[in-house]
Amino acid sequence: MNRTTLSLIGAATALAAVTGVAALTGGSSDDADSVAKAATRLPVQRSTLLCPTPSSSDVSSTTYTAYTPKRDGVDAKDGTAELLPAQNPADDVADPGGDDGGKGGKDGKKDGKKGGQPSPGGDKPVLPLKEPGKPVTTDQDSEGAPALIGTADGRFAPGWTVQQTTTIDAGSGRGILGTACTAPDTDFWFPGVSTDRNRQDFVHLTNPDDAAAEVDLKLYGPSGRLKPSTDESITVPPRSTVPVLLSTLTDQRAASASLRVTARTGRIGAAVQAVDQKAGSDWLPASAVPSTSVAIPGLPKDATSARLVVFAPGADDADLKVRLAGPNNSITPAGHESLHVKSGMTTAIDLGDVTKGEPGSLLLTPEGGDGPATPVVAGLQVTRGKGSDQETAFIPATGAIERSATAADNRTKGSTLSLVAPGATAKVRITASAGAGGGSPVSKTYEVKGGTTQALEPPRPASGKGPYAVTVERLSGGPVHASRMLALPQDGVPMFTIQPLPDDRGMVAVPEAGQDLSLLNDD
Repeated sequence: MNRTTLSLIGAATALAAVTGVAALTGGSSDDADSVAKAATRLPVQRSTLLCPTPSSSDVSSTTYTAYTPKRDGVDAKDGTAELLPAQNPADDVADPGGDDGGKGGKDGKKDGKKGGQPSPGGDKPVLPLKEPGKPVTTDQDSEGAPALIGTADGRFAPGWTVQQTTTIDAGSGRGILGTACTAPDTDFWFPGVSTDRNRQDFVHLTNPDDAAAEVDLKLYGPSGRLKPSTDESITVPPRSTVPVLLSTLTDQRAASASLRVTARTGRIGAAVQAVDQKAGSDWLPASAVPSTSVAIPGLPKDATSARLVVFAPGADDADLKVRLAGPNNSITPAGHESLHVKSGMTTAIDLGDVTKGEPGSLLLTPEGGDGPATPVVAGLQVTRGKGSDQETAFIPATGAIERSATAADNRTKGSTLSLVAPGATAKVRITASAGAGGGSPVSKTYEVKGGTTQALEPPRPASGKGPYAVTVERLSGGPVHASRMLALPQDGVPMFTIQPLPDDRGMVAVPEAGQDLSLLNDD
């Protein structure tokens, strides 16, 4: 092979690796920033999303909404976006949202309906998009609904988002359970899980690839690693999903713990469904990657309690300042000025009704000192309502929006968008897409002052009908972190769910050719 041909193949391979494989598969923002200094940004060419099994409760229903925003510089003709059912190799799987609260045997199984039943239509694609800029939606009974494996390419890949919203009307798992379907990766942190007797937490592991994935699950409580009572290694067969009841991994009970999910081979999607016997249920999203400064956006103004869970995964302890960024400024919550987190241990503090009737976001920053700051992961359990009429949701530490982020399923009433600027003031544009049943997009520009949270009702599409998507674009200024709350009260219960809005990674930095492969010696 001559040197010129080798050089062209190498350049083409590098370009394909960056624009194809890099799409929505992880990677640190620091790496992206360093590459971007000498790179051109192009739309990703392929995206993969994984949706967990919603519920097999016979009193539940699920709405799926898929959306890709319109992007400049994207080919207007080619591409597809669709989801297909994943297989469930388990014969009998406990229902984490059913009337029995998901109580099963030692292996997390119970007698009952076989999990992973194919959706109506068998292998027929779910929610195929016809055009960017217009969402598609479908409703179906959750009982027997499978996990979904989705792929978008071409014009549908940049910013492709799928939202799964489940309503369970009765039983211990009653509530609104919302989650954005996630990209596959190899490492996830879930601070805020529980092995307590009043909680049933399942981690759903979905493998999108054609080879089995080997996955390790490790739990950390307030005194360190929870002693495993069984093998913590899980094999997830190709294009399959496996649910694991966390309390079956250890005999130790911890009201607040941290779960690390690591794929030793392959890649997976991971999502935790938490069912509280008293406070309802919801999906617990993964925290952003460990960071020395953390933003948890979107505490509701009427939150009756908030529980902060923090874990320091490194070799050093972490000393953190705790601030609440409200509508006008940032304050220190009374009695919680600072937080000491021991290495390898989960620390949890109850903040009570910390918002005091105003929306806010939690900001964790290094306390200071002579040594280097310690990265942490964090999450927040939020409760609205009281007594038998309370409902819970979870907000993880959320990465900043570099360019844009989208929440796919918004309704005419009940959506609240929260934006926090931890540092400098930021300017953002918020766009409501057309509705699934028609209408025209509407955009508005907002300024988020540094150190404050702006909670707002997002714009609605003009003459729109049906669910619609809301896209946040950072135009200028400092970092912005965002979340979206969807509130659908029912029979006096303030049912709600909160989803983080990390950057959608719809654009990728493609480095310019900097190496002349023709200089390589022939062997």
